[in-house]
Amino acid sequence: MEFDPSQLGTKEVYKLLTGSVVPRPIAWVSTISEKGKLNLAPFSFFTVASRKPPILAISIGPGVGEREGTEKDTLVNIRSQKEFVINVVPSELGNQMQKSSENLPSEVDEFEEAGLTPVDSAVVKPKRVQEAPIQMECKLHDIIQLGSDNLILGEMVHYHIKDEYYLENYKVNLEKLQPLGRLAGNYSENTEFFKLPR
Repeated sequence: MEFDPSQLGTKEVYKLLTGSVVPRPIAWVSTISEKGKLNLAPFSFFTVASRKPPILAISIGPGVGEREGTEKDTLVNIRSQKEFVINVVPSELGNQMQKSSENLPSEVDEFEEAGLTPVDSAVVKPKRVQEAPIQMECKLHDIIQLGSDNLILGEMVHYHIKDEYYLENYKVNLEKLQPLGRLAGNYSENTEFFKLPR
């Protein structure tokens, strides 16, 4: 089977990509609006873009469903406030993360809707998800428009990790973290780890 992306619709190409680039980590992004409204939403087009300086990348697409043709609140808030927090999602917070992904009006606080606790950040204005084991505070480095989507590049300026998830020598206890991943329209639980022989 072969496909020419130029001959397919956006939805068909999206399905091929999200079923092939797997598992994808989830950036649970918290932002704040110009009026001080809290916002929280997950994005699975997410990765590390640079080590020095430490830059994280998130791709944010246009609004969908009843919000088609609009920009997502996360993008609007990052563009105006130039700050955000990436919270890491463990499997145990999957239901709350899913709740925060719903198409809710801009004035709705997803922290409250999902039963989560917002806590102050050390450097940036957006709140962190207290329940998340890892939170990375970011300042906007750049926004690059790529067709229908926007690539957000944020420099990590502060890092939080709960003690029980930290191993010595700057290592994360992944077996305890059990990060949630995205597999096309489904999710994956990372619970088994192994090394390949050299």
